[in-house]
Amino acid sequence: MPPIRRAGRPGLIGLAARTAVVAGTASAVTGASARKQHERAQTEQELAQYRAAQQQAQVDAAARAAAAQYAQPAPVAPAPVVAAAPAAGIDVVAELQKLGQLKEAGLLDDAEFAAAKAKLLS
Repeated sequence: MPPIRRAGRPGLIGLAARTAVVAGTASAVTGASARKQHERAQTEQELAQYRAAQQQAQVDAAARAAAAQYAQPAPVAPAPVVAAAPAAGIDVVAELQKLGQLKEAGLLDDAEFAAAKAKLLS
């Protein structure tokens, strides 16, 4: 015998199935809408951060340019002149110690110290 079909309203199972489909569709649409909204807000936030970084870079560049414009060059200390001692009767060790002290005091750099030492030892 074929199943009996009722005409009219759906039964309890049909109503539950229809409600589940409607609720699932609404949930999917709401989730997609919320995702799109979140992505749009994220993009706008990233764009705002990018613009702020660009503006800060321009401000920094202008500040560096202004500082460079008003910066005074550092005075250059004249290189100390090492007096040439007479060839006869030079105490080489004492002269090397003096050169070492001048270098330690910061009055001679490495190149000047090496040149004076080479001159003294030659």
